[in-house]
Amino acid sequence: MKELQKYIRDIADFPKPGIIYKDITPLLQNPGATERTTLALLDFLRDSSIDKVVGIESRGFFFATLLAQRLGAGFVPVRKPGKLPFETHRESYSLEYGEDVLEVHVDAIQKGEKVLIHDDVLATGGTAAAACKLVEKMGGEIIQCNFLMDLAFLNGKEKLKGYEVTSLFTF
Repeated sequence: MKELQKYIRDIADFPKPGIIYKDITPLLQNPGATERTTLALLDFLRDSSIDKVVGIESRGFFFATLLAQRLGAGFVPVRKPGKLPFETHRESYSLEYGEDVLEVHVDAIQKGEKVLIHDDVLATGGTAAAACKLVEKMGGEIIQCNFLMDLAFLNGKEKLKGYEVTSLFTF
């Protein structure tokens, strides 16, 4: 995976001073790198049956849709408040630079469906933990939480204890 890591660039002081943002747009602009990344994320799921892939707004959408397509699963967007047009479930969470809320359509996941949760970055774990709570509120079974990268110094895996957590890159 080292050859793919070169497509992730650091942007200092974004979205606010003191934050080093991991920009994945160079990875997305290269079709070969995008394909290799998708296949590497799929490798984490060997022998897993997945009914739905949850993508967390917004950068989680990119690979979540590709994973859903490859897995023959439905894609479920989890979004910030007011962005989904139908009735939603809501979950509040903390992140490394503030507070926020996630929403999902109430009919997006059926009881007993096997779910993969995907996002680009595991930081403090708050966003992913909120997505897990939403999925479980609807009766979904979380098979795995997978990420492009884990910012290990922020200890996000601590908030996801009890779930299988995978990532391609660790920083």
